Amino acid sequence: MVADTRLPSASSHDDGLEARLASVRQGITDAARAAGRPVDELTLVVVTKYHPASLVRELATLGVTHVGENRHQEAQAKAAELADLPLTWHFIGQLQSKKARQARRYAHVVQSLDRSSVVDAFAPTEAEPAPPVIDGFVQVNLTGDPGRGGVQPDAVEAMAERVLATGTIRLRGVMAVAPLDEEPRAAFARLRTISDRVVTLEARATDISAGMSGDYADAVLEGATHLRIGTAITGNRPAAP
Repeated sequence: MVADTRLPSASSHDDGLEARLASVRQGITDAARAAGRPVDELTLVVVTKYHPASLVRELATLGVTHVGENRHQEAQAKAAELADLPLTWHFIGQLQSKKARQARRYAHVVQSLDRSSVVDAFAPTEAEPAPPVIDGFVQVNLTGDPGRGGVQPDAVEAMAERVLATGTIRLRGVMAVAPLDEEPRAAFARLRTISDRVVTLEARATDISAGMSGDYADAVLEGATHLRIGTAITGNRPAAP
């Protein structure tokens, strides 16, 4: 039976963080078992949007090593404050091309590559001929709404080739959010097909970032390797600052 991934009821200021994290970890283990997959091929990325750096520090004491952030300014500040911790920072929100080089200073992974201007901003320049290499995912728009973030499915190969051409982004695979008006597993099945196409361009780009607090079990069944889970672990988000 696939794990129940409904959100635990919790406030953002309670002391249940350890229990919620343990519950999600057990849910991931159960989902992996249901999918016939080893749990060690799954990476839990805890999304800490709007939560203070102190919560990230507490998560680190509980063994969390991958943290996801949606907003550049917030991510930059948290990464600086927590520079003493062995964390891998994932940028998962919409990234402006003019902020890309700044994001590279703290983000080890950018999961939201969806525009040529953003990808090109990571390329070497005369001022920075040998920038650090980061990991990247092409974000795919599964909704059909061009106003949403992500590359349309028929344009994924072109974007992947552009990423590969930079020489400064290690293409890891694809990322997507399941549409609200579709069964998550069906959407993730489509993403898996798109992933297979990307692998024909880069054999090492096998990762799939899919699944959040309410649908990660479905994502695991369809081959997800990275699960971006926030409120099921952190509790309800504080109001935006």
